[in-house]
Amino acid sequence: MAVVGRPSAGKSTLVNALCGEKVAIVSPVPQTTRNAIRGIVNRKEGQLVFVDTPGQHLSERKFNRKLADVAGRAQAEADLVLYVLDSTRPPGAEEEAVAARLRGDEGRILAAINKTDSRAARREAVEEFLRAQLPGLGQDRCFPVSALRNEGTEALLERLFSLVGPGDPFYPEEYYTDQDPAFRVAEIIREKAINRLRQELPHSLYVDVADAELRGNGTKLWVRAFIVTERESQKGMIVGKGGRMIKAIREEALADLKRIFDWKIELDLRVKVSPGWRHDDAALRKLLDR
Repeated sequence: MAVVGRPSAGKSTLVNALCGEKVAIVSPVPQTTRNAIRGIVNRKEGQLVFVDTPGQHLSERKFNRKLADVAGRAQAEADLVLYVLDSTRPPGAEEEAVAARLRGDEGRILAAINKTDSRAARREAVEEFLRAQLPGLGQDRCFPVSALRNEGTEALLERLFSLVGPGDPFYPEEYYTDQDPAFRVAEIIREKAINRLRQELPHSLYVDVADAELRGNGTKLWVRAFIVTERESQKGMIVGKGGRMIKAIREEALADLKRIFDWKIELDLRVKVSPGWRHDDAALRKLLDR
């Protein structure tokens, strides 16, 4: 199931709710998701694999085009597409562009009308938009949900299971994601950095795990990671006065990592500068083609 929609529709929050685990990082910053993130649901009915994708929006910048490519590939390769819409925002040109990419393929699509718990929700307007933009999408394929409160997700899961055919599972039953430890560490650090620095430089940073190794007879995971930013002036913001900002990012990341992994985690977190990395094809391939 490819999970698609415009930025900040709540795709990652919904995937986490459906999987019952923290699979994808979440922040109020649009386009937090940069990769195709897989979350896995195992039940007696079978196995569902959700592929969370970057938010699709109108932009010709190289970095944003690369993100759109990630979402496009996931959509093309999936058996089903879960289209997530934010009921608190009126549909506009951006939403119309997302719907246009789905039009004609309604047989593979379900729609999750998200944030219906909010006072600002306009569910009827979203349903009208779907009828106009995706006329082949039946009402039985549209589900009001609140990803934040995990409401409406059970009915959505039941419908998804009813649509999939027989086949062998892709992953063992104990898996809820297929992300390797280094990638998960990098994403958790990036989430904490984005949420701390979202007013200053959310899109100009990424996290590079330079070293990761098991120590102490396999009981301890030691990691050296770098928060990478574009300009020297941004480095000071990440470090903070007296190192307080990077210390807070490290401590918050460690708290999450200790809940995710059984190992004791040791994290050596630093900052470095890579000028113009968002315009560097080699850097973008390394970052996004994972």
